[in-house]
Amino acid sequence: MRSVEPQVFDRVEFLIRNRDRTVSRDDLLAAVWSGRIVSESTLASRINAARTAIGDNGADQRLIRTVLRKGIRFVGAVREVQNSGVATAASVGAEQPRFALPLPDRPSIAVLPFSNMSGDPEQDYFADGISEDIITGLSKLRWFFVIARNSSFIYKGKAVDIRQVGRELGVRYVLEGSVRKGGSRVRITAQLIETAGGQHLWAERYDRDLADIFAVQDEITKKVVASIEPKLLEAEGIRSQSRSPEDLGAWDMLIRANSLFWRLTKDESQAAISILQQLVERHP
Repeated sequence: MRSVEPQVFDRVEFLIRNRDRTVSRDDLLAAVWSGRIVSESTLASRINAARTAIGDNGADQRLIRTVLRKGIRFVGAVREVQNSGVATAASVGAEQPRFALPLPDRPSIAVLPFSNMSGDPEQDYFADGISEDIITGLSKLRWFFVIARNSSFIYKGKAVDIRQVGRELGVRYVLEGSVRKGGSRVRITAQLIETAGGQHLWAERYDRDLADIFAVQDEITKKVVASIEPKLLEAEGIRSQSRSPEDLGAWDMLIRANSLFWRLTKDESQAAISILQQLVERHP
C-alpha cells in the first residue's frame, strides 16, 4: 500500500460511528479538521484515501457511499467488539472499544512496533526504525494492503490480542517482533501471525554485530520482507482452497490458480488454467 495520512483513521472511525446518517461536509470539517476550512479537492482526496484504507474505491463505493448534494455515509456491515472482562468503577473513562473494520479483497498486513527488550528506553529508536523500514519494504509489494505506521503504532507499548488487532485494523495478518541489544550485538526476532485464529505462519531470529546500525536495519528488512512474501502467498492459497469457486473474487481465483500451478502436475496445471480462464471471463 501507500502511505496513509494521520487523519485517515480518524475519518474512517468518524464515519463508522455515524453510520446511521449521512455525514455532511461541515460535519467532517468540524470533527476531523477542527472546523478549519479546506478545499473541495483536498476533501475529495482525503475521502478517497479513507476508501483506499479499507479496501473500497470511488467506483464501487461498497463501504463509503457518496450521497449526492448531501455528503457521505458508511454503508458497510459493522460489528462492535467489546473488551472482555468485568466492568468496574475503575473502568470509567477507559478507552472505548474500537469498531471492527472489513477485510480488503487482497492480503492485508499490519506491522506492529517491535518491542525494545534491551531495558534501555534510549534504544526505542532502533526498534521503531526496524518496524518502519519493514512497513516501507512491504508497501513496495503492490499486491499487499499494508497498514500505515500511524495506525499500527497506536499499539506501541501495549499488550495486545492479535485477533483484536486484526478486527480493529481490518487485516488478515500481523507481523510482530522484538529487539534486544547488548554491547555491540543485537538480536531481532520476528513472527508472522494469522489474525483470525492466532496461528503462527513464520518466525525467525537474527543475531548481528552492530558495526553499522543502518546496514543491519537494511539487511534485516530485506530478509524479513523476502521471507514474508512467499509465506503469505502460501497462506492465501490454502485459504482459497476451502471456498467454492463461485464465491471467489479476482484475487482469490488468481492465488488458487497460482497454488495449483506450482504443484507441477498435469491435472493441477489444467485445473489452474481452467480457473484462470474463468477469471478472465468474470474480470476482463
